[in-house]
Amino acid sequence: MSDTSPDKVEPVPADGTDDQAHAAGGHKNATKTALAVGAIGVVFGDIGTSPLYAFRETFLGEHSLAIDKLHIYGVVSLIFWSMTLIVSIQYVSILMRADNKGQGGTLALVALLTRHIGKSSYGWITVLLGVFATALFYGDSMITPAISVLSAVEGLTVVNAGLQPLVIPIALALLIFLFLIQRRGTATVGKLFAPIMIVYFITIAVLGIIQIFQNPAILMALNPYYAIQFFITDGTIAFLALGSVVLAVTGSEALYSDMGHFGRGPMRLSWFGFVMPCLLLNYFGQGALMSGMEPLEAAVAMESPFFNMAPEMLRLPLVFLATMATFIASQAVISGAFSVTHQAIQLGFVPRLTTEHTSVSERGQIYMPLVNNALMVAVILLVLGFGSSSALASAYGIAVTGAMFIDTLLMGVLLIAVWKWRLWLAIPVLLLFVFVDGAYFAANLPKVPDGGWFPLLIGAIAFTMLTSWARGRQLMRARMAESGLPLEVFAKSARSSAQRVPGTAIFMASASKGVPSALLHNIKHNKVLHERVVVLTVQIEDVPFVDPQDRCTISDLGDGFYRLVLRYGFIEETDLPKALTNHEVCGGPFDMMKTSFFLSRQTLIASDRPGMAIWREKLFAWMLRNSATPMQFFKLPTNRVVELGSQLKI
Repeated sequence: MSDTSPDKVEPVPADGTDDQAHAAGGHKNATKTALAVGAIGVVFGDIGTSPLYAFRETFLGEHSLAIDKLHIYGVVSLIFWSMTLIVSIQYVSILMRADNKGQGGTLALVALLTRHIGKSSYGWITVLLGVFATALFYGDSMITPAISVLSAVEGLTVVNAGLQPLVIPIALALLIFLFLIQRRGTATVGKLFAPIMIVYFITIAVLGIIQIFQNPAILMALNPYYAIQFFITDGTIAFLALGSVVLAVTGSEALYSDMGHFGRGPMRLSWFGFVMPCLLLNYFGQGALMSGMEPLEAAVAMESPFFNMAPEMLRLPLVFLATMATFIASQAVISGAFSVTHQAIQLGFVPRLTTEHTSVSERGQIYMPLVNNALMVAVILLVLGFGSSSALASAYGIAVTGAMFIDTLLMGVLLIAVWKWRLWLAIPVLLLFVFVDGAYFAANLPKVPDGGWFPLLIGAIAFTMLTSWARGRQLMRARMAESGLPLEVFAKSARSSAQRVPGTAIFMASASKGVPSALLHNIKHNKVLHERVVVLTVQIEDVPFVDPQDRCTISDLGDGFYRLVLRYGFIEETDLPKALTNHEVCGGPFDMMKTSFFLSRQTLIASDRPGMAIWREKLFAWMLRNSATPMQFFKLPTNRVVELGSQLKI
């Protein structure tokens, strides 16, 4: 019962900027520094915990490297330039300018692009790319908690090798606890996030600085010559190593997706002023540690260079600190899955799901039981099935690089079609990132048999469900419109053919034209009409928020008949009683005790009519049956709802 109407939305300026309130994520009263500190606790956990495994996996992965100066300097140089090009330039400097009313992320970017090219011949390709990137995100959101928490708990084996049998039970206990507390929300726990992450980042930076002072020659890896020399010397092996190097920039998408919470300015301040320097110091420190060791000693230390940087007496506290950091990183990814799903519901790619708001002040803090439980089961199976963070690393890269490559393609559309960059500037920039992100994606393809199949499988399933739901809704509306009757004509004919009774009847309609089937069935079977009849349509726009003055559109059809359209942004809560009681519309105020909501419930019957394959029609019908009821989604009072059913062939 929602729709999108991009033509009714004012576009953002062509340079990708918006007004100051939107650019700051709507935090008008918060200082830039305070927001920057908050972002450290919420946004950077994923990329911040990558040092636990990224450097190690590059050497100990399936295509292992010799632990010598050539490879250590080459890998550290690759990490530095990858972080500079992908995170600092592509995401933080370019894509963060592409805010959709202050909101970021792939779906927000697709909504922004659709407003400009949605009616073009290639607009549908942009939508499909965005949907597939979203589908890959679900694979990422399953792997991130598993690999992050496992890699931290595995630090116990550095303290005492005899603790190895406890790694998986402890990791599972922490992960299950993490998912069980989601219902309580992050408002209380969130207050602890920033201080813990700040201590964590300072700690890993100090550990890196100590090692760099002992072996300052590692700073020569800032020169891209060492990365190039690595490729010249090793060729194919160096190319395959990119599949592990990219683990150092996992979480780039989170920086863009969470822009709406803090604003681009504070997040750039956090990244360039604190997070990036701390991460680079740690990676260079790991390189300094390993390059200063004898080959046999280095082979043992490479099992966990992150924890081996710390003195032996401090390794156990470091394990506890790293575990808390991974716990926070996992929390952010799970919350991100809720937010992305909520956006997808509002944009019409996912059926209605039960959504609980866990904060009275922050509308973005939500909890989705079905999504949470599905993620928990998947994460438990991943930990039990793969058994170690090293095994999970093969599955991790393909999801990350796939989403990054799609973001690059969407960025190309943004630069050329929306921002109107000159081709002589746009094409070289686009080719650079297509080459870089494409190389990372290609380097991960050989990992598909070793675990990379998992996020691809999850992505394929999610993509099939998202597109089937969107196409099924389109077909269902088309079939219902075939037998539709203009509301104006119906209102005139109904005035003398039915008895009027006191009160207000609101008939929910998925389209802003025609008569809803519930209204037709009501007059056919009950032979009565209420004194005030309102046909209500909810439209979800492709912007995050709709200005209150643009919320309602009313058409008075005479004799107590009204057509009402309520518009919401794709991250807003669709609370209809609140919207109705706050406005005197359609002839006067609404009294919920004298108002009845009539809903249409269609039972879908798969048919051989052109539209979708039979199996997709059955999938859509199953999703419709198991979606949350309109009463839950629109916050309707249960004792004021009447459902009228019918059968419909699609």
